[in-house]
Amino acid sequence: MESSLKNVLVVSFGFLLLFTAFGGLQNLQSSLYREEGLGVAALSTIYGAVLVSSMFLPSVLIKKLGCKWSIVISMCCYVAFSLGNFYASWYTLIPTSIMLGLGAAPLWSAHCTYLTIMGNTHAEEAGKIGKNVVNQYFGIFFLIFQSSGVWGNLISSLVFGQKPTQAAIPEENLLSCGASDCLMATASTNSTQSPSQELIYTLLGIYTGSGVLAVLLVATFLQPIKDVQEKSKGEEKSSSFWSTLLSTFKLLRDKRLCLLILLPVYSGFQQAFLSGDYTRSYVTCALGIQFVGYVMISFSATNALCSVLYGKISQYTGRIALYMLGTGIHVSCVIALLLWKPHPHQLAMFFVFSGLWGMADAVWQTQNNALYGVLFEKNKEAAFANYRLWEAVGFVIAFGYSTFLCIYVKLYILLGVLSLTMVAYGIVEYLESKNLAQPLAMEETKPAEEGEIQTKL
Repeated sequence: MESSLKNVLVVSFGFLLLFTAFGGLQNLQSSLYREEGLGVAALSTIYGAVLVSSMFLPSVLIKKLGCKWSIVISMCCYVAFSLGNFYASWYTLIPTSIMLGLGAAPLWSAHCTYLTIMGNTHAEEAGKIGKNVVNQYFGIFFLIFQSSGVWGNLISSLVFGQKPTQAAIPEENLLSCGASDCLMATASTNSTQSPSQELIYTLLGIYTGSGVLAVLLVATFLQPIKDVQEKSKGEEKSSSFWSTLLSTFKLLRDKRLCLLILLPVYSGFQQAFLSGDYTRSYVTCALGIQFVGYVMISFSATNALCSVLYGKISQYTGRIALYMLGTGIHVSCVIALLLWKPHPHQLAMFFVFSGLWGMADAVWQTQNNALYGVLFEKNKEAAFANYRLWEAVGFVIAFGYSTFLCIYVKLYILLGVLSLTMVAYGIVEYLESKNLAQPLAMEETKPAEEGEIQTKL
């Protein structure tokens, strides 16, 4: 097995183990810790800390420690959050949530930087096109990573498998499900008894062990890597600390990045809608909470398969076609969700929607990261830090209005943000095509000018 592919697989399986634990815990926070809103407060704290972390930490940490050890240290922050859940209180969950949030931005920035450098290095050695190899590596990563949603939900379903018998949901309750849900209807008929403390400790033990394995895997087997461009700069060490620290903001002077801000913002919006609103106002409301895990498994499985597919076909279709596909799927889903009245008799539809959402989300996750890596190759750390910053902004805004807006309003917001996002993305692609066309035009004019000189002579 070639060295670059081995490193891609190590990173991918490390993230698989880590997010099998975190994904499962994230989905259970609001259910396990309802008292005084502790679970929701923990989630809000995580994304608030991610937002702050994205502004400052990634560039500094990656330049000081390198990609490998930035990933390892950041993973330890996730393990600390798992440990905090053993004695869940405001004094354990909130501090460990802050730790996790601070580690999240460097983790993702370091991973994206690592895959981009690895892809470009391998492409140069093999005589391939850099962006195609980078796309393929991100496809492999997200195939493995997105399956963490399957395993995380499956583990929690197996551990909490013994549930009380659910009564049939009254028809009048079903009328408030879907787009018409304004969070005023209670879901008492769908509530379940809290699992025993023994089962909770069993689940947390599995999740913590999975996180520890992720740290050991990456620390032991991942090969450190240095960017060739960083080596060639020579004088890079003389750059000031504050210059490095604020590189995330300095990159905003690039108008392409300003136009692309909406891509990560929309990514945060649509992920928050699926995990928070679709599961609550469609699945739990109409079927019961026992189906949430299975619906999310459908999303994760589709997402994983499409991620590797898009990574392979992007070299033939180009990224524009994939963005059009993702946009078409999400627009269709949003319109259908506005019109659909969920009912237990339409069981398959709940899985169809989550599967289609996974197909579109795979576009955003693979192509957004690859796009940032290709367009901002010389400032990868700052670019990916910006990506996590604005994705966190999307999450924070979506969670912020989650409790007081009706579902149909949120769906209209998704449509509006997606439309603006695609317009801004189209402008960036137009600017890039013009930049690529100018050198070609210059090369074509040179032979013509040389021919005129020769005829004059």
